[in-house]
Amino acid sequence: MSSSDKPAAPVTPVVLVGVDFGLPHFDGELEELGLLAETAGLSPVARLVCKRKAPDAALFVGSGKAEEIRVLAQMHSAVEVLFDQALSPAQQRNLERVLNLPVSDRTFLILEIFAQRARSHEGKLQVELAKLQYLSTRLVRRWSHLERQRGGIGARGGPGETQIELDRRMIGDAIKRTRERLVKVKRQRSTQRRQRDRRDTFNVSLVGYTNAGKSTLFNALVKARAYAADQLFATLDTTTRQLYLADAGRSISLSDTVGFIRDLPHGLVDAFQATLQEAIDADLLLHVVDASNPSFPEQISQVQRVLAEIGAQHIPQLLIFNKLDAMAPEARPTCAQDVLEMDGEFVPRIFLSAQSGEGLQLLRQQLAAEVLKVHDEMTPDLAAELKREEG
Repeated sequence: MSSSDKPAAPVTPVVLVGVDFGLPHFDGELEELGLLAETAGLSPVARLVCKRKAPDAALFVGSGKAEEIRVLAQMHSAVEVLFDQALSPAQQRNLERVLNLPVSDRTFLILEIFAQRARSHEGKLQVELAKLQYLSTRLVRRWSHLERQRGGIGARGGPGETQIELDRRMIGDAIKRTRERLVKVKRQRSTQRRQRDRRDTFNVSLVGYTNAGKSTLFNALVKARAYAADQLFATLDTTTRQLYLADAGRSISLSDTVGFIRDLPHGLVDAFQATLQEAIDADLLLHVVDASNPSFPEQISQVQRVLAEIGAQHIPQLLIFNKLDAMAPEARPTCAQDVLEMDGEFVPRIFLSAQSGEGLQLLRQQLAAEVLKVHDEMTPDLAAELKREEG
């Protein structure tokens, strides 16, 4: 059988569910959840959106809507139900009993994608820690063995200790071990950053909403081969390269970091602290925005929120409105460079297309100007010391 004759991988049909609580960022079409599902290798076959003033304590959506979801899943032969919001362990467990199907929430879906995409040792450790933290609250899911006792001679944990207590202890030990391994990785990264600092390296980090085109821009600037695709979370691991700026007469360090997303699980923010440290220690952030996405103001707000969570909100930013080639002719800007007000401050903005190359030279010139500005602000003594080292 030739490769073209091989049967396609079986798709996993899922039902998407979203609840509108009146919040401004609600995705009424569940478009982003659908993209997340497809990124994880799932196939959305039906979508259901409902309105509530507040979540139902037991079933999140209420008993009537839960029955509607069950019927919808049967009609479309779905094997799983995905919720666009985070579910409590009790809500997840109750829904699975009513629907008689596995139920996952947005948080778990993002964790699954991260687990599939992580390539580096550090990335895998970070995903493992985040998943362990998530699962530690959900041991009482569908597993009947958790209700049995494992006492008696030769049983671990001693008489009377339940399986759930054993599992919690095992997960607790695994979390501790993973954290210790991540501390070592973080220490190694810190050493590498100190070496760059001693070489007077100007550090620039690409940040932005997932699928804004950060990796495509990174590749275009440094001629690298970092993985880039039109999908959510195409890149998880930080990649750093040197970029020579002719107008500044020197090189800078450019890092491509993991993309952000609405309702990014706090466990991932904490677990990916080592990776996001590149953004925290940067001299300048290139905040990449998908200019062709009508929801870009909300996406900018979400990125700013995560930057504040990791302590990077005070680092100077340069807004990069990417995907100029994907914008409708009437929506294209009249000038390639201007400023945008964010949180009471005016931030410089450049329009470009990383795909076609339009505007890249303007970005290089702006980066060179930022480097020279920082160099001019250095004290004469420090400049003289660096000159002696270079000589």
